[in-house]
Amino acid sequence: MQWKTITIVGVGLLGGSIGLCCRYTGIAARVVGLVRRPQSIKECVEAGAVDYATTDPGEAIRESELVILCTPIGQMVSVVKTMLPYLQKGTIITDVGSVKWPVVKQLEPLISRANGYFVGAHPMAGSEKTGVANARAELFRGAVCVITPTTKTNPAALCNVKSFWQALGATTLEMPPYIHDRLAAYGSHLPHVTAVSLVRTVLNGKRNQQEYLCASGFRDSTRVASSSDQMWCDILATNNKNVIRAIDDFIRELRRFRTAIAKGDRRAIGRFLNKAKQQRDNWCLLKEKNSVATYFTPLQQGAQIKIDYGEEQSPNCTQQLM
Repeated sequence: MQWKTITIVGVGLLGGSIGLCCRYTGIAARVVGLVRRPQSIKECVEAGAVDYATTDPGEAIRESELVILCTPIGQMVSVVKTMLPYLQKGTIITDVGSVKWPVVKQLEPLISRANGYFVGAHPMAGSEKTGVANARAELFRGAVCVITPTTKTNPAALCNVKSFWQALGATTLEMPPYIHDRLAAYGSHLPHVTAVSLVRTVLNGKRNQQEYLCASGFRDSTRVASSSDQMWCDILATNNKNVIRAIDDFIRELRRFRTAIAKGDRRAIGRFLNKAKQQRDNWCLLKEKNSVATYFTPLQQGAQIKIDYGEEQSPNCTQQLM
């Protein structure tokens, strides 16, 4: 389907990439950007990410069929509250946040009372770089976008949001928001914690000329530490319980590895290294095939993955918005 008007709230790396792809592919006839600073208006228009940009919430969403929240998680509720007086009946609002349950829990009833529909989403794509200047139209191509419906999610809104992300080239995966937050803590948030900790451990200024002995391995292992500190502060503080569980598991694994190294136990060290190599090689192979490890099945770009969590099935996608 082609959307007449979509609004992107926060035209940075992710929001800008969504806008570029929508305009390039014709997914939307008109792309509007809602930004905080007047100087950002010129930036996102000149970057080609939007047709029009404004700092006025009413002007931004008055004719919009789909609104995508691309702000830091901590700003989403306050931003939505400024938009609610102008929200048209039946407007769909989705987001790109890395933490889902706290967002869904607050926004779903808020938007529902304004006769809109909320469907949580998290595209597993991005970069350590920030800003619309680094946006790319192909950012979501081949990525997985997690959709997090609840029992209250409108069926047609859910289908439209899935179709939107598939049109951007992503493969959609549905799961409950709290399951998403548990898994994201390990696969996304823990790697950021370890990258930050590694940088602080190695580049702490206590060893003269240490930086000259840090090469590509250090660079690749710590790439995400250059990401937005505001964004990641929100993510880690919001999903703190799940992240702590992941950190504790990581520390236990690190202690086992430390014990083997302390003993000089070559067999134990070798087992650690070999097992990790096998696991990562398998994961890389699956990623190359655009697969999900749960199924080990290659998937076409823009497809949908279904996983049974023992809960009731997602609503029928043939229903219309009420």
